[in-house]
Amino acid sequence: MTNPAFPTPSPPPRRTGRILTLLALLALIGGGVLWMHKGSETSAAKHPPHDEAVPVGLATIAKGDIDIIYPALGTVTPLATVTVRTQINGQLQEIGFQEGQIVKKDDFLAQIDPRPYQVALEQAQGALQKDQGLLKDAQINLARYQKLVEQNSISKQQLDTQTALVQQDEGNVAADQAQIDAAKLNVAYCHITAPITGRVGLRQVDAGNYVQTSDTNGIVVLTQLDPISVVFTLPEDQLPPIMKRLATGVELPVEAYDRGGATKLAEGKLTAVDSQINTSTGTIKLRAQFDNASGILFPNQFVNAQVKVDTVQGAIVAPQAAILRGSVGTFVYLAKDDGTVAVRPVKTGVSQGNNVEILSGLEAGDKVVVDGTDKLRDGAKYKAPESGESQDKK
Repeated sequence: MTNPAFPTPSPPPRRTGRILTLLALLALIGGGVLWMHKGSETSAAKHPPHDEAVPVGLATIAKGDIDIIYPALGTVTPLATVTVRTQINGQLQEIGFQEGQIVKKDDFLAQIDPRPYQVALEQAQGALQKDQGLLKDAQINLARYQKLVEQNSISKQQLDTQTALVQQDEGNVAADQAQIDAAKLNVAYCHITAPITGRVGLRQVDAGNYVQTSDTNGIVVLTQLDPISVVFTLPEDQLPPIMKRLATGVELPVEAYDRGGATKLAEGKLTAVDSQINTSTGTIKLRAQFDNASGILFPNQFVNAQVKVDTVQGAIVAPQAAILRGSVGTFVYLAKDDGTVAVRPVKTGVSQGNNVEILSGLEAGDKVVVDGTDKLRDGAKYKAPESGESQDKK
Protein backbone atom coordinates (compact mmCIF):
# COMPACT_ATOMS: atom_id res chain seq x y z
CA MET A 1 0.00 0.00 0.00
CA THR A 2 1.22 3.53 -0.87
CA ASN A 3 2.02 5.72 2.02
CA PRO A 4 0.06 9.01 1.66
CA ALA A 5 2.75 10.82 3.56
CA PHE A 6 5.16 10.49 0.60
CA PRO A 7 4.71 11.97 -2.97
CA THR A 8 4.25 9.82 -6.05
CA PRO A 9 7.70 8.91 -7.56
CA SER A 10 8.72 10.45 -11.04
CA PRO A 11 8.82 8.26 -14.20
CA PRO A 12 11.87 6.09 -14.55
CA PRO A 13 14.88 7.59 -16.46
CA ARG A 14 14.52 4.93 -19.21
CA ARG A 15 11.23 6.43 -20.38
CA THR A 16 12.71 9.94 -20.59
CA GLY A 17 15.57 8.69 -22.79
CA ARG A 18 13.14 7.09 -25.21
CA ILE A 19 11.30 10.39 -25.59
CA LEU A 20 14.52 12.27 -26.38
CA THR A 21 15.58 9.68 -28.95
CA LEU A 22 12.21 9.94 -30.67
CA LEU A 23 12.48 13.72 -30.86
CA ALA A 24 16.00 13.53 -32.36
CA LEU A 25 14.82 11.05 -34.98
CA LEU A 26 11.96 13.33 -35.99
CA ALA A 27 14.43 16.25 -36.33
CA LEU A 28 16.71 14.23 -38.62
CA ILE A 29 13.81 13.15 -40.83
CA GLY A 30 12.64 16.75 -41.12
CA GLY A 31 16.17 17.98 -42.03
CA GLY A 32 16.54 15.30 -44.71
CA VAL A 33 13.23 16.25 -46.30
CA LEU A 34 14.27 19.92 -46.30
CA TRP A 35 17.68 19.08 -47.86
CA MET A 36 16.12 17.01 -50.60
CA HIS A 37 13.71 19.81 -51.36
CA LYS A 38 16.50 22.36 -51.65
CA GLY A 39 18.57 19.95 -53.78
CA SER A 40 15.72 19.51 -56.17
CA GLU A 41 15.35 23.29 -56.41
CA THR A 42 19.08 23.68 -57.13
CA SER A 43 18.99 20.93 -59.75
CA ALA A 44 15.99 22.52 -61.36
CA ALA A 45 17.76 25.87 -61.41
CA LYS A 46 20.88 24.33 -62.95
CA HIS A 47 19.06 22.19 -65.47
CA PRO A 48 15.93 24.10 -66.53
CA PRO A 49 12.95 22.26 -67.94
CA HIS A 50 12.77 21.49 -71.62
CA ASP A 51 10.51 24.41 -72.42
CA GLU A 52 12.52 27.03 -70.51
CA ALA A 53 15.04 29.00 -72.65
CA VAL A 54 18.57 29.30 -71.26
CA PRO A 55 20.14 32.77 -71.39
CA VAL A 56 23.48 32.51 -73.22
CA GLY A 57 26.18 34.65 -74.75
CA LEU A 58 26.80 34.27 -78.46
CA ALA A 59 29.69 34.94 -80.84
CA THR A 60 29.66 35.00 -84.62
CA ILE A 61 32.23 32.92 -86.49
CA ALA A 62 34.27 35.00 -88.91
CA LYS A 63 37.26 34.72 -91.20
CA GLY A 64 40.54 36.30 -90.23
CA ASP A 65 44.29 35.94 -90.03
CA ILE A 66 45.76 33.97 -87.15
CA ASP A 67 49.44 33.82 -86.28
CA ILE A 68 51.28 30.58 -85.56
CA ILE A 69 53.18 31.45 -82.38
CA TYR A 70 55.42 29.20 -80.31
CA PRO A 71 55.69 30.32 -76.67
CA ALA A 72 58.84 29.55 -74.70
CA LEU A 73 60.61 30.34 -71.45
CA GLY A 74 63.86 32.25 -71.89
CA THR A 75 66.68 34.05 -70.15
CA VAL A 76 68.19 37.37 -71.17
CA THR A 77 71.80 36.65 -72.16
CA PRO A 78 74.41 39.28 -73.14
CA LEU A 79 76.04 38.91 -76.54
CA ALA A 80 79.39 39.67 -74.86
CA THR A 81 80.59 39.52 -71.25
CA VAL A 82 84.24 40.39 -70.55
CA THR A 83 86.17 40.01 -67.31
CA VAL A 84 88.66 42.87 -67.50
CA ARG A 85 92.01 41.54 -66.25
CA THR A 86 95.47 43.03 -66.18
CA GLN A 87 97.87 41.71 -68.80
CA ILE A 88 100.93 42.62 -66.71
CA ASN A 89 101.87 42.54 -63.05
CA GLY A 90 102.04 45.76 -61.10
CA GLN A 91 100.49 48.13 -58.63
CA LEU A 92 96.99 49.40 -59.47
CA GLN A 93 97.37 53.16 -59.34
CA GLU A 94 93.94 54.40 -60.44
CA ILE A 95 90.35 53.25 -61.08
CA GLY A 96 88.72 55.21 -63.88
CA PHE A 97 85.08 54.10 -63.68
CA GLN A 98 82.07 54.20 -61.39
CA GLU A 99 80.39 50.93 -60.51
CA GLY A 100 77.36 50.36 -62.74
CA GLN A 101 78.51 52.98 -65.25
CA ILE A 102 77.88 52.65 -68.98
CA VAL A 103 81.22 52.88 -70.80
CA LYS A 104 82.09 52.93 -74.46
CA LYS A 105 84.74 50.89 -76.19
CA ASP A 106 88.30 52.21 -75.50
CA ASP A 107 87.17 54.29 -72.49
CA PHE A 108 89.74 54.43 -69.67
CA LEU A 109 89.13 51.89 -66.88
CA ALA A 110 92.30 51.51 -64.80
CA GLN A 111 96.00 52.43 -64.62
CA ILE A 112 98.88 50.13 -63.61
CA ASP A 113 102.18 51.68 -62.44
CA PRO A 114 104.13 51.97 -65.74
CA ARG A 115 107.55 52.97 -64.34
CA PRO A 116 109.18 49.50 -64.25
CA TYR A 117 108.14 48.92 -67.85
CA GLN A 118 109.32 52.34 -68.98
CA VAL A 119 112.75 51.54 -67.52
CA ALA A 120 112.78 48.25 -69.41
CA LEU A 121 111.88 50.15 -72.57
CA GLU A 122 114.79 52.56 -72.13
CA GLN A 123 117.18 49.64 -71.57
CA ALA A 124 116.01 48.00 -74.76
CA GLN A 125 116.43 51.24 -76.67
CA GLY A 126 120.00 51.59 -75.33
CA ALA A 127 120.86 48.04 -76.36
CA LEU A 128 119.52 48.77 -79.82
CA GLN A 129 121.72 51.84 -80.21
CA LYS A 130 124.78 49.82 -79.14
CA ASP A 131 124.10 46.99 -81.56
CA GLN A 132 123.31 49.39 -84.37
CA GLY A 133 126.79 50.92 -83.89
CA LEU A 134 128.44 47.49 -84.00
CA LEU A 135 126.46 46.64 -87.12
CA LYS A 136 127.51 49.85 -88.86
CA ASP A 137 131.17 49.20 -88.08
CA ALA A 138 130.91 45.61 -89.31
CA GLN A 139 129.28 46.80 -92.55
CA ILE A 140 132.10 49.32 -93.18
CA ASN A 141 134.74 46.64 -92.63
CA LEU A 142 132.83 44.29 -94.93
CA ALA A 143 132.91 46.86 -97.74
CA ARG A 144 136.64 47.32 -97.21
CA TYR A 145 137.32 43.59 -97.21
CA GLN A 146 135.39 43.17 -100.46
CA LYS A 147 137.73 45.66 -102.18
CA LEU A 148 140.83 44.02 -100.69
CA VAL A 149 139.73 40.61 -101.89
CA GLU A 150 139.33 42.00 -105.41
CA GLN A 151 142.95 43.23 -105.14
CA ASN A 152 144.08 39.86 -103.72
CA SER A 153 145.34 41.69 -100.62
CA ILE A 154 143.51 39.43 -98.12
CA SER A 155 142.20 35.91 -98.15
CA LYS A 156 138.63 34.97 -99.07
CA GLN A 157 138.28 33.47 -95.58
CA GLN A 158 138.58 36.87 -93.92
CA LEU A 159 135.82 38.21 -96.15
CA ASP A 160 133.53 35.31 -95.25
CA THR A 161 134.15 35.84 -91.54
CA GLN A 162 133.29 39.52 -91.82
CA THR A 163 130.15 38.72 -93.76
CA ALA A 164 129.01 36.37 -90.97
CA LEU A 165 129.77 39.07 -88.39
CA VAL A 166 127.55 41.54 -90.22
CA GLN A 167 124.69 39.01 -90.25
CA GLN A 168 125.18 38.41 -86.54
CA ASP A 169 124.98 42.13 -85.77
CA GLU A 170 121.87 42.45 -87.92
CA GLY A 171 120.26 39.69 -85.85
CA ASN A 172 121.18 41.51 -82.65
CA VAL A 173 119.60 44.70 -83.94
CA ALA A 174 116.40 42.84 -84.88
CA ALA A 175 116.26 41.22 -81.40
CA ASP A 176 116.76 44.62 -79.77
CA GLN A 177 113.91 46.03 -81.82
CA ALA A 178 111.67 43.18 -80.68
CA GLN A 179 112.58 43.93 -77.07
CA ILE A 180 111.62 47.53 -77.62
CA ASP A 181 108.27 46.54 -79.14
CA ALA A 182 107.59 44.22 -76.19
CA ALA A 183 108.50 46.95 -73.70
CA LYS A 184 106.23 49.44 -75.49
CA LEU A 185 103.41 46.90 -75.39
CA ASN A 186 103.87 46.44 -71.63
CA VAL A 187 103.74 50.20 -71.15
CA ALA A 188 100.52 50.28 -73.21
CA TYR A 189 99.07 47.44 -71.07
CA CYS A 190 99.48 49.67 -68.03
CA HIS A 191 96.66 51.81 -69.40
CA ILE A 192 93.58 49.53 -69.32
CA THR A 193 90.64 50.48 -71.54
CA ALA A 194 87.17 49.02 -72.18
CA PRO A 195 87.25 46.25 -74.83
CA ILE A 196 83.51 46.64 -75.59
CA THR A 197 80.66 49.05 -74.98
CA GLY A 198 78.54 48.08 -72.00
CA ARG A 199 77.91 48.35 -68.28
CA VAL A 200 80.65 47.80 -65.71
CA GLY A 201 79.77 45.81 -62.62
CA LEU A 202 81.15 46.01 -59.10
CA ARG A 203 84.93 46.42 -58.98
CA GLN A 204 86.83 43.38 -57.78
CA VAL A 205 89.96 45.18 -56.53
CA ASP A 206 90.76 48.60 -55.11
CA ALA A 207 93.47 51.04 -56.14
CA GLY A 208 96.79 50.46 -54.36
CA ASN A 209 96.67 46.66 -54.61
CA TYR A 210 99.27 44.66 -56.51
CA VAL A 211 97.50 42.95 -59.39
CA GLN A 212 98.76 39.99 -61.41
CA THR A 213 97.82 38.26 -64.62
CA SER A 214 96.93 35.15 -62.58
CA ASP A 215 94.12 36.93 -60.69
CA THR A 216 90.94 35.04 -61.57
CA ASN A 217 88.45 37.74 -60.54
CA GLY A 218 90.07 40.44 -62.62
CA ILE A 219 89.39 44.12 -62.04
CA VAL A 220 85.76 44.36 -63.16
CA VAL A 221 83.20 42.54 -65.34
CA LEU A 222 81.94 44.44 -68.38
CA THR A 223 78.65 43.36 -69.96
CA GLN A 224 77.25 44.40 -73.33
CA LEU A 225 73.62 45.50 -73.05
CA ASP A 226 72.71 46.84 -76.49
CA PRO A 227 72.01 44.82 -78.49
CA ILE A 228 71.18 41.92 -76.19
CA SER A 229 69.80 38.44 -76.70
CA VAL A 230 67.31 36.01 -75.19
CA VAL A 231 68.14 32.31 -75.11
CA PHE A 232 65.11 30.02 -74.93
CA THR A 233 64.19 26.40 -75.59
CA LEU A 234 61.50 24.80 -77.74
CA PRO A 235 60.36 21.18 -78.09
CA GLU A 236 62.09 19.35 -80.92
CA ASP A 237 58.70 18.80 -82.63
CA GLN A 238 58.46 22.56 -83.24
CA LEU A 239 61.88 22.78 -84.89
CA PRO A 240 61.01 21.60 -88.47
CA PRO A 241 58.57 24.47 -89.21
CA ILE A 242 61.12 26.98 -87.93
CA MET A 243 63.96 25.55 -90.01
CA LYS A 244 61.70 25.42 -93.07
CA ARG A 245 60.92 29.12 -92.71
CA LEU A 246 64.55 30.07 -92.05
CA ALA A 247 65.62 28.17 -95.18
CA THR A 248 63.53 30.59 -97.26
CA GLY A 249 65.52 33.53 -95.89
CA VAL A 250 62.67 34.88 -93.78
CA GLU A 251 63.47 36.62 -90.48
CA LEU A 252 61.22 35.25 -87.75
CA PRO A 253 60.05 37.94 -85.30
CA VAL A 254 60.31 37.24 -81.58
CA GLU A 255 58.59 39.14 -78.77
CA ALA A 256 59.76 39.18 -75.16
CA TYR A 257 57.22 39.49 -72.33
CA ASP A 258 57.69 39.89 -68.59
CA ARG A 259 57.52 37.04 -66.08
CA GLY A 260 53.73 37.26 -65.89
CA GLY A 261 53.41 37.25 -69.69
CA ALA A 262 51.20 40.36 -69.65
CA THR A 263 53.60 43.19 -70.56
CA LYS A 264 55.57 43.18 -73.80
CA LEU A 265 59.13 44.27 -73.15
CA ALA A 266 60.82 44.23 -76.56
CA GLU A 267 60.59 43.05 -80.15
CA GLY A 268 63.45 41.30 -81.89
CA LYS A 269 64.29 38.55 -84.35
CA LEU A 270 65.52 34.98 -84.28
CA THR A 271 69.25 34.92 -85.02
CA ALA A 272 70.56 31.46 -84.16
CA VAL A 273 69.55 27.83 -83.61
CA ASP A 274 71.72 25.48 -81.59
CA SER A 275 73.60 22.74 -83.43
CA GLN A 276 72.03 19.81 -81.60
CA ILE A 277 68.97 18.72 -79.64
CA ASN A 278 69.25 17.96 -75.94
CA THR A 279 68.43 14.27 -75.82
CA SER A 280 67.61 14.30 -72.09
CA THR A 281 64.88 16.94 -72.45
CA GLY A 282 63.93 16.69 -76.13
CA THR A 283 64.39 20.43 -76.58
CA ILE A 284 66.66 22.72 -78.54
CA LYS A 285 68.09 26.13 -77.70
CA LEU A 286 67.49 29.20 -79.85
CA ARG A 287 68.74 32.77 -79.61
CA ALA A 288 66.84 35.95 -80.45
CA GLN A 289 68.45 39.39 -80.61
CA PHE A 290 66.82 42.60 -79.38
CA ASP A 291 67.69 46.29 -79.51
CA ASN A 292 67.99 47.38 -75.90
CA ALA A 293 68.78 51.08 -75.90
CA SER A 294 66.35 51.63 -73.02
CA GLY A 295 67.96 48.87 -70.94
CA ILE A 296 64.59 47.23 -70.21
CA LEU A 297 66.13 43.79 -70.77
CA PHE A 298 68.70 42.95 -68.12
CA PRO A 299 71.20 40.07 -68.09
CA ASN A 300 69.86 36.85 -66.51
CA GLN A 301 66.31 38.26 -66.46
CA PHE A 302 63.55 35.66 -66.88
CA VAL A 303 61.21 36.39 -69.81
CA ASN A 304 58.49 34.74 -71.85
CA ALA A 305 59.46 34.57 -75.52
CA GLN A 306 57.01 34.19 -78.40
CA VAL A 307 58.27 33.18 -81.85
CA LYS A 308 55.99 34.04 -84.75
CA VAL A 309 56.59 31.22 -87.22
CA ASP A 310 53.90 31.92 -89.83
CA THR A 311 50.45 33.44 -90.41
CA VAL A 312 47.37 31.50 -91.52
CA GLN A 313 45.41 33.89 -93.71
CA GLY A 314 41.66 33.69 -94.21
CA ALA A 315 41.17 31.14 -91.46
CA ILE A 316 37.82 30.32 -89.81
CA VAL A 317 38.31 31.79 -86.32
CA ALA A 318 36.31 30.99 -83.18
CA PRO A 319 36.65 32.16 -79.56
CA GLN A 320 38.41 29.77 -77.21
CA ALA A 321 35.43 30.01 -74.83
CA ALA A 322 33.21 28.28 -77.38
CA ILE A 323 35.38 25.17 -77.63
CA LEU A 324 34.23 22.31 -75.39
CA ARG A 325 35.41 18.75 -74.93
CA GLY A 326 33.31 15.72 -74.11
CA SER A 327 32.51 12.15 -75.09
CA VAL A 328 32.01 13.23 -78.70
CA GLY A 329 35.43 14.90 -78.74
CA THR A 330 35.88 18.61 -79.38
CA PHE A 331 32.59 20.39 -80.04
CA VAL A 332 30.67 23.66 -79.83
CA TYR A 333 27.05 24.56 -79.19
CA LEU A 334 25.77 25.92 -82.49
CA ALA A 335 22.96 28.46 -82.09
CA LYS A 336 20.31 27.64 -84.69
CA ASP A 337 17.75 30.04 -86.14
CA ASP A 338 14.87 28.11 -84.56
CA GLY A 339 16.01 29.12 -81.07
CA THR A 340 17.68 25.83 -80.15
CA VAL A 341 21.27 24.73 -79.90
CA ALA A 342 22.94 21.76 -81.54
CA VAL A 343 26.12 19.94 -80.58
CA ARG A 344 28.52 20.47 -83.49
CA PRO A 345 31.79 18.49 -83.50
CA VAL A 346 34.72 20.61 -84.72
CA LYS A 347 38.39 20.13 -85.53
CA THR A 348 40.69 22.86 -84.28
CA GLY A 349 44.04 24.08 -85.54
CA VAL A 350 46.44 26.68 -84.21
CA SER A 351 45.45 29.14 -81.52
CA GLN A 352 46.42 32.73 -80.76
CA GLY A 353 45.32 34.44 -77.59
CA ASN A 354 41.56 34.02 -77.19
CA ASN A 355 41.05 32.78 -80.74
CA VAL A 356 41.43 29.34 -82.30
CA GLU A 357 41.45 28.17 -85.91
CA ILE A 358 38.57 25.93 -86.95
CA LEU A 359 39.64 23.38 -89.56
CA SER A 360 36.20 21.78 -89.99
CA GLY A 361 32.70 21.92 -88.50
CA LEU A 362 31.89 25.63 -88.75
CA GLU A 363 31.56 28.28 -91.42
CA ALA A 364 31.80 32.04 -91.35
CA GLY A 365 28.52 33.52 -90.11
CA ASP A 366 27.65 30.65 -87.75
CA LYS A 367 26.76 31.64 -84.19
CA VAL A 368 28.16 29.68 -81.27
CA VAL A 369 27.57 29.83 -77.53
CA VAL A 370 30.44 31.29 -75.50
CA ASP A 371 28.68 31.82 -72.16
CA GLY A 372 26.18 29.60 -70.35
CA THR A 373 27.27 26.33 -71.96
CA ASP A 374 27.10 24.47 -68.63
CA LYS A 375 23.29 24.73 -68.68
CA LEU A 376 22.85 23.47 -72.23
CA ARG A 377 22.32 20.14 -73.94
CA ASP A 378 21.68 19.14 -77.51
CA GLY A 379 18.33 20.56 -78.67
CA ALA A 380 17.90 22.90 -75.67
CA LYS A 381 16.29 26.28 -76.20
CA TYR A 382 18.43 29.36 -75.77
CA LYS A 383 17.71 32.98 -75.08
CA ALA A 384 19.87 35.49 -76.91
CA PRO A 385 20.84 38.81 -75.27
CA GLU A 386 18.03 41.32 -75.19
CA SER A 387 17.75 44.00 -77.82
CA GLY A 388 20.37 46.70 -77.29
CA GLU A 389 22.93 44.27 -75.93
CA SER A 390 25.84 42.99 -78.03
CA GLN A 391 25.17 39.74 -79.76
CA ASP A 392 28.84 38.88 -80.06
CA LYS A 393 31.36 38.30 -77.36
CA LYS A 394 35.00 38.53 -78.34
